[in-house]
Amino acid sequence: MDNKVLIFSAPSGSGKSTIVNHILAKYPDSMEFSVSATSRPPRGEEQHGREYYFLSAEEFRKLIEEDKFVEYEEVYEGRFYGTLKSECERIWDAGRVIIFDVDVKGGVNLKKYFGKAALSIFIKAPSVEVLRERLVKRGTDTPEAIEERVAKAEEEMTYEPLFDYVLVNDELQTAYAESEKVVEDFLDDGRLNYSTFI
Repeated sequence: MDNKVLIFSAPSGSGKSTIVNHILAKYPDSMEFSVSATSRPPRGEEQHGREYYFLSAEEFRKLIEEDKFVEYEEVYEGRFYGTLKSECERIWDAGRVIIFDVDVKGGVNLKKYFGKAALSIFIKAPSVEVLRERLVKRGTDTPEAIEERVAKAEEEMTYEPLFDYVLVNDELQTAYAESEKVVEDFLDDGRLNYSTFI
């Protein structure tokens, strides 16, 4: 199999990680999640090397200087996210397709980097109101942080046209089926067949 890449991006609360986990569970032998690096502290039960490679801002900056990233973004001041080149090599060496679960700017940068080897999918909630409700239900952020995320999401939605495919996550089972179809079409022949959803 050629080295291929699946890029899933979305504003917070769009259900991106839920869909990514579904795809990973459906194709456990052929796909592997790319663990991103971040300078933010772990949340809850998160562990280094599983959800993220947790680095200090200083460590992150040093790796940037050494050209160790495929892409990176300073999302908030001193808060970095990025994809290590070594992580991509590790997954491809195992003969698997890389799955990225990244923020919107990271998704655009990854698509530019990997070109036709990558399928970029933008996942979005049906509306900003639904997005806000989902973030509130999560119960992990303060009201102020939720409003910050919603404002950021509205800005991120302007990147939608830069993606290969846009998936509206309104009803989860439908979104699962649609994501499977798009992924399978891409992996089968590298081309996108949207006719099922038009």
